[in-house]
Amino acid sequence: MLGRAIGGLLDRAVLLVGTALGACVPGFVVQYRQRVGGRLDQVELDLAPFREIAGRQHGGSLDALIRHHLESTDSTFHAEGQAIQAMVDAEAGLRATMEALHGSVLQQLLYLIPHHDRGIVRATWDSWVPSINLEASSIVVALVLGVLLWLLFLALWHGTARVLEGLSRPRTPQRSRRT
Repeated sequence: MLGRAIGGLLDRAVLLVGTALGACVPGFVVQYRQRVGGRLDQVELDLAPFREIAGRQHGGSLDALIRHHLESTDSTFHAEGQAIQAMVDAEAGLRATMEALHGSVLQQLLYLIPHHDRGIVRATWDSWVPSINLEASSIVVALVLGVLLWLLFLALWHGTARVLEGLSRPRTPQRSRRT
């Protein structure tokens, strides 16, 4: 009797807390997207002088400027070419991520689960301020995540109860069948 009452209270608490935590996920995604946008802005600023040089000296081709650096026998100049190429690659990756993060909250989550950047996740988490977005899709995400956590809790709760119940039953010896 007491176990059912405690289970009922825990049941509702898990659903409520799970939904509240689920409601914070879209806010985390927004802050992740803002951090990606900031990094994209920075790499564009860092590449701007090289684009100007490419415009003046290589017919506007940043690839030609990079090739010029990479083909140099001067090791410092060659290393600069590698650094510029790394920035160009980072810019392309960040731009692709920003494009993928312009869909619905569900699309963003489905993209981020397999394609997240651990460094950006860590940096976002370190400065994350929990927030709740009241858009319809965010509310749906909150409810779905809350219900999933609740169902997991129910499975664990009832599974544990069955195991404990089985352990506490006295074992009766089985009679052998004679034919």
